[in-house]
Amino acid sequence: MSTEQANSTSETTANHEVTAQVNSADDQTTHFGYETVKTEEKVKKVAEVFHSVAAKYDVMNDLMSMGIHRLWKRFTIDNSGVRSGHQILDLAGGTGDLTAKFSRIVGEKGKVVLADINNSMLEVGREKLRDLGVVGNVEYVQANAECLPFADNTFDIVTIAFGLRNVTDKDAALSSIYRVLKPGGRLLVLEFSKPTQDWLAKIYDVYSFNILPKMGELVANDADSYQYLAESIRMHPDQDTLKGMMENAGFEETSYHNLTGGIVALHKGFKF
Repeated sequence: MSTEQANSTSETTANHEVTAQVNSADDQTTHFGYETVKTEEKVKKVAEVFHSVAAKYDVMNDLMSMGIHRLWKRFTIDNSGVRSGHQILDLAGGTGDLTAKFSRIVGEKGKVVLADINNSMLEVGREKLRDLGVVGNVEYVQANAECLPFADNTFDIVTIAFGLRNVTDKDAALSSIYRVLKPGGRLLVLEFSKPTQDWLAKIYDVYSFNILPKMGELVANDADSYQYLAESIRMHPDQDTLKGMMENAGFEETSYHNLTGGIVALHKGFKF
């Protein structure tokens, strides 16, 4: 759910650590940004980040992306194949931008489930959508992407926008998503990725690590959370690695489309 990319010195290491749960002598560890933490601690730390940023999340999204995040989300909707009557899971749906658009398209016979592991984000989303008059065909569920509390073959479409990189076990999440999709259903993963040009990556690094945390401090009174968000992007799988992970989870006809020079990528896969 937000924006950034890191020291080019860690590019190779990051790609090897992306799905990382590393067995040590005593504990399983994983990454929290560039920090190595116990696996069970990551969920708590990520929760603290989003509890902190929830109230200013939409404002910061507009500032950080200069409003471009709205175009990325529109592109996701356009590629979803959504129709009237569909059942949709907006996973890690945060403040509900995708849910609001899906709700209008699926209509009274359809349903959108806005799910997020973070209660603060979920409450901000619920209040925002109610203020917009988006009611009736939207449900709110606090859920962990790694073990979704839905029956097999429930949803026509699952989206996860700017949330997968914060999941501890991404492979488990992809498998869980595959299980709850109907045959013929599709997954769309909108996430920060790796710029395709070196010059863009260098500019993006300067922005992410010099400007973004300062912006977070001024607007949200929280520089550390936005430093983490920048680091978390560098630790996320690149485009081809994520495509392979989706295929390993069972998805077919997988593809991705780079947006804004690869700063963001939309991955798509089908369950047949």
